[in-house]
Amino acid sequence: MAHARISRRRFGAWMAGATLAPSLAAFAQGTWPQAGRPIRIVVGLAAGGSLDAQARSVARRLTEITGTQVIVDNKPGASMMLSATETMRAAPDGYTLLYAPSSLFAQNPHTLSTVPYDSFRDFTPITLAAKGPLVLTVHESLGVKDAKQLVAWAKAHPGQLNFASFGTGTSSHIYAMAFAKAAGIQVTHVPYKGTAEAARDLLEGRVQAYFDAAPTAIQNAQTGRIRMVAVASPKRMLAAPEVPTLAEQGIPGMDLTSWIAFMGPPKMPPDLAARINAALVQALNSPDVKEFYAKGAWETTPSTPAELTHEMHVAYDRWGQMIKQIGFEKQ
Repeated sequence: MAHARISRRRFGAWMAGATLAPSLAAFAQGTWPQAGRPIRIVVGLAAGGSLDAQARSVARRLTEITGTQVIVDNKPGASMMLSATETMRAAPDGYTLLYAPSSLFAQNPHTLSTVPYDSFRDFTPITLAAKGPLVLTVHESLGVKDAKQLVAWAKAHPGQLNFASFGTGTSSHIYAMAFAKAAGIQVTHVPYKGTAEAARDLLEGRVQAYFDAAPTAIQNAQTGRIRMVAVASPKRMLAAPEVPTLAEQGIPGMDLTSWIAFMGPPKMPPDLAARINAALVQALNSPDVKEFYAKGAWETTPSTPAELTHEMHVAYDRWGQMIKQIGFEKQ
């Protein structure tokens, strides 16, 4: 499999002073975790967001399970690549973990011209955490109730359907372009600097359609000003089972469910990865953690390291195919 060319020149300043990994012999005796030594979960977005809140819910439970303090370390910036470089340069001793979405591993290498890591070489898969789809939402002013009616409206009004995204090259943008290509319609892409701005302008009717994260889509649909017309996933979401998938409505090829996972630095010993996996799976299966994720329209899906590796390859290949089909050029 051919992966993105790795370039670290732009990130040299970030890596300066990074601690080199110690000898594996120092922790090969199964001593993880050591009392009094905190475990750090690196998150590539600022504190206060949903990804941060999820990591903190797991950290609280993991602290109880391991008897060791687990802290969340926010490293926002550069499409979450700063958090990736922070993790890949850490010692593979189990005290630095990365909590990140599939876009970091499966999308960035296909949409960004400079990526300072290899998704498969530079991380140790630990476990999937959760899965959740993007939801196709439309403003009520269009008067459409499903994806088929949206396509009909767009064909009757060529080029007049404004599709918001939370940034060029993001999943919301790629989905919008893939949807347009699969449906044979013309749309206008309106990129925003983030999810809040895009969702706000959809609510105000300044744009007509948007592939939104499920929690925000469900919340905004309750206002009556937008409608959820489809989910981009292989199956309907538990939080809103009445919303059909795109495939159910005759638009195939967009059933890529977003996922979030825990990764470790590269070259982590398999027995250590297995111990961390067991602790994280126990935390993710805790009723309070499962409930917390469910409130955000995410379904906890803990896995083995091998299952996560498989998910990574599937997502990488599928995103690559979709991005190539729409003719997106790396930014």
